[in-house]
Amino acid sequence: MALETTPEKPAAVRTVARAVEGWIARLGPVWVEGQVAQLTRRPGARMVFLTLRDTEADMSLTVSCLTQVVDACSPPLSEGQRVVVHAKPEYYAGRGTLSFRAAEIRPVGLGELLAQLEARRNLLAAEGLFDPARKKPLPFLPRVVGLVCGRGSDAERDVVENARRRWPGVVFATREVAVQGVKAVSEVTAAVRELDALPDVDVIVVTRGGGSVEDLLPFSDEGLVRAVAACRTPVVSAIGHEKDSPILDLVADVRASTPTDAARKVVPDMVEEMRGVADLRARARRALVTRLDRESAWLDSARHRPVLADPLVLVSSRGSDVASLLDRSRRALDGRLTRAADDVRHVRARVRALSPAATLDRGYAVVQTEDGAVVRMADDVADGALVRVRVSAGEFRARREP
Repeated sequence: MALETTPEKPAAVRTVARAVEGWIARLGPVWVEGQVAQLTRRPGARMVFLTLRDTEADMSLTVSCLTQVVDACSPPLSEGQRVVVHAKPEYYAGRGTLSFRAAEIRPVGLGELLAQLEARRNLLAAEGLFDPARKKPLPFLPRVVGLVCGRGSDAERDVVENARRRWPGVVFATREVAVQGVKAVSEVTAAVRELDALPDVDVIVVTRGGGSVEDLLPFSDEGLVRAVAACRTPVVSAIGHEKDSPILDLVADVRASTPTDAARKVVPDMVEEMRGVADLRARARRALVTRLDRESAWLDSARHRPVLADPLVLVSSRGSDVASLLDRSRRALDGRLTRAADDVRHVRARVRALSPAATLDRGYAVVQTEDGAVVRMADDVADGALVRVRVSAGEFRARREP
């Protein structure tokens, strides 16, 4: 029952503490699943203290148990391990603290972990987080490569050294975080979000070396997976080896089988690119030389054509044609004129032969009256009338005698 208190009738601290203690005691023993964030075991002490952390939220519980309970765990209990604890809540009224007294601790088996991961994978796949259409392409040459890795890890050296061997000028923005244990999820998630917010970072590589399924659990955490899915920057997952496949590999834009493979994927090989540039330059040079040779050959052939060797050859050949035509036209005209002259002479001779003057030349005369009429009959001239007599060389007058 709730305590009935007022400002005038407040409850004493001991009363509230005992009420809380009673409420908690009624909860009874419960089974709790979590990750061992801290394990405190002092030599010779009968009690062992655990901090049990929720892997999905920033919450934890304090658990105490006898050393026999911890020693009964197989495999031996260690920090970072996922366990199921059967414990009863206890409230210490004197200190106002809550803890759990564990009677049994069971490490979560590999089969159970795999089943949980499969269920989580199916849930995220149903939401479309693994859809290939969501994946972003990697830039050809990133300005800055964001690197999330363990502190001083071999994975960091593999990525950095191989990337700089391929492209010496590559720049890294490295965030060293815990990649195993209770802080791994929160630190990796924070590092990814921090790098995603930097405008110069063009690609983010999340990497760590290989390990057991339990070691790689942080990279299958739902919170981390959703944070990577929300990134605007392309993310490369390089977790473990080829056989390792955390859920982060499925949501990342590119999966690298190893940290070395991630270095090959994020930056180009300068030697190969220079070889490619050299090949392209050689191809361009060959194409240009071929084109120049072809055009030069065309120019040579054009230069050796008669019209270019002697630009006046067309004029000369046409001049000969003109001279020939002129000569032909002159001969044709001369022939025409000659024939015409002959025709004129023939016509003149005929006209002259038929002319009255020719008749007069032969001794004939033309007699005309005074009015010019030709006298054809003697009766046409009256007696005593004057007539004109025209001969070959002149004319004279005569009178008809009666």
